[in-house]
Amino acid sequence: MSTNLTRTTTLLLIAFLVIVWGISWPIYKIALAYSPPLLFAGMRTLFGGLLLAVFLLSRLDRIRWKMNWPAYAISSLFNVVLFYGLQTVGLLYVPAGLFSVIVYLQPVLVGLMAWMWLGERMTALKVIGLVIGFLGVATVSAGGFAGHVAIIGIVLALITAVSWAIGTVYIKKVSGQADALWLVAIPSILGGIMLTAAGSVTESWHSVVWNAPYVSGLAYGIVLGISASWAVYFTLVNAGDASKVASYTFLVPLIAVFSGTLFLHEPFTMNLVAGLVLIGLSIYLVNRRQGTGRQAASDSLRLLSRIHIFHK
Repeated sequence: MSTNLTRTTTLLLIAFLVIVWGISWPIYKIALAYSPPLLFAGMRTLFGGLLLAVFLLSRLDRIRWKMNWPAYAISSLFNVVLFYGLQTVGLLYVPAGLFSVIVYLQPVLVGLMAWMWLGERMTALKVIGLVIGFLGVATVSAGGFAGHVAIIGIVLALITAVSWAIGTVYIKKVSGQADALWLVAIPSILGGIMLTAAGSVTESWHSVVWNAPYVSGLAYGIVLGISASWAVYFTLVNAGDASKVASYTFLVPLIAVFSGTLFLHEPFTMNLVAGLVLIGLSIYLVNRRQGTGRQAASDSLRLLSRIHIFHK
């Protein structure tokens, strides 16, 4: 499925995506005080996928299970089970700042994989931009480098980043044969079932406290954090240049820090300001088209109009 998006629509969808993902960190942090991580992740993804599936009942014929089941299975593995499962477990072993820096290596990996597997153009400016973006995330999260660090946590963070990148590029590759929204709903359901089953075995349902903070966080994750945001993300990726879409996810840690400062009274530091500058430069370089004069101006106006697609 291919989608042509206007520049305004694209920018609005990107703004929605990074805001929803950014403020989800403090919301989930509050909710996780009342639930084990795997059960929380499993319920979020399972019910988020089921909610989206309800709205897709009129498009049942587009599932094409016999043809697309490998795509659903692979996406559920990389974009749901590994991405959500490993990040919740990995945070037990390393500081959150360090873990987020490694996970947000993902945009760089997407850029490289899209170049190798999808034939997307990889210019020197794009490479420099992706690296600068990662340095921006590292700057914002520099405070998280303090504390106990276990090798297993580093490994889990790396696998989380790689799984997200592989899942993103794979969805882009198979988007022509599978409906983009079902490619969010079905993997969310399948992955949610697996995460919930794993949590049921390794964690206790009695540890879940069904109070207002937990139910609110769960509802946010179901409606916005899973079903809506991942549908928007893969709609954007499926619409054009995967590495450009991935570059904007560099903004997520910044919004997470801002929202953490606002809602959790976490400290606001100069690292945040420096990181904002680096990330802004990264997005400009990744999305800048080479050219001169009128052509360059025209290209800048069409900056994201070719972006076309799911879902830490």
